[in-house]
Amino acid sequence: MSKAISRRRFVLSLPALSLAPRALLAQAGGPTISIRGINHVGLMVSDLKRSTEFYQSLFGMPLRRADTISRLQIGDGPTHLELLTAVAGSTPTINHFCLGVERFDVDRIAKVLTDHGVTKSETAGPMTIRVTARAAGGSSIRLGDPDGIDIQLQDAGYCGGSGPLGTVCAAPEPASKKGAFAIKGYSHMTVFSSDPAKSNAFYKDVFGLGIRSYQGPTAPTLAAGPGVEFLMFTGGGGGRAGAPARPASINHFCMALENFKPDEILKTLETFGIKPRDSQTGAVGPMRHYISMRMENRGGAKEGTPELYFTDPDGLLVQLQDVKYCGGSGFLGDACPKV
Repeated sequence: MSKAISRRRFVLSLPALSLAPRALLAQAGGPTISIRGINHVGLMVSDLKRSTEFYQSLFGMPLRRADTISRLQIGDGPTHLELLTAVAGSTPTINHFCLGVERFDVDRIAKVLTDHGVTKSETAGPMTIRVTARAAGGSSIRLGDPDGIDIQLQDAGYCGGSGPLGTVCAAPEPASKKGAFAIKGYSHMTVFSSDPAKSNAFYKDVFGLGIRSYQGPTAPTLAAGPGVEFLMFTGGGGGRAGAPARPASINHFCMALENFKPDEILKTLETFGIKPRDSQTGAVGPMRHYISMRMENRGGAKEGTPELYFTDPDGLLVQLQDVKYCGGSGFLGDACPKV
């Protein structure tokens, strides 16, 4: 292979080079919060029983029950999917995601956050931190990021259980049937931000995150832990010219499975009543599926990297990718530079 670098590849590398000084400054700017990955995602659903049965039937996830919460274990845990009953009349949503923290210590984490301009508060909001006592023991930290996106911080071994770190959990109830897909873990979170550059800078500075990949010259993904997981902040916060800006939100979460074969996955989804998307534009609607091809100009393969999506009974958007997917190029999206 030639060691020469093409002009195009050099130009695409410039954003990474331009961000290097900021990364170095972040490393020199004081302590950061070290994370191991995405611990869980919280969904507010309209019908807890229906959503629990839906995700269990697809993925065969063991269940830990609570009065208004279903915790569906991913793999051997402690990673899980958390389903919560939405307030009557409210819109179902991807409510929050939780990052698993190494050496979880409330006082240390709070200090790091306040040193980065986050304010202690009793209510949720942008650039706030709330520390609450958990009924099962220990504490929970809720961070409002620059857009007010709700981020939970817990020990990397957190399973929603008892004990000081929430790491003591009884064996979950096995699913009544084997799922159609064996989910191995989370892949990434995609957040529509009002200011992606500001969000990227905040998460890099607070958590010391490096760049996992680029999905366009100015669209980095941030490495969430030592594996392939990442966070992505994209410019979905504002509307088109003349249209009102839409609020920032968690757009979707992605889970990882082995042996990613898009056509076979779509056929299986259809056996569960998940039909093809009606239109390539506009609202997707509940129980729909589609594939988006991420092309070379967005960091994908020359022929396109297939990215597979479906919506659940509440219309919440879920992505499925291979366990090697890192948001990069190649058919599996698994070609990424070292962080």
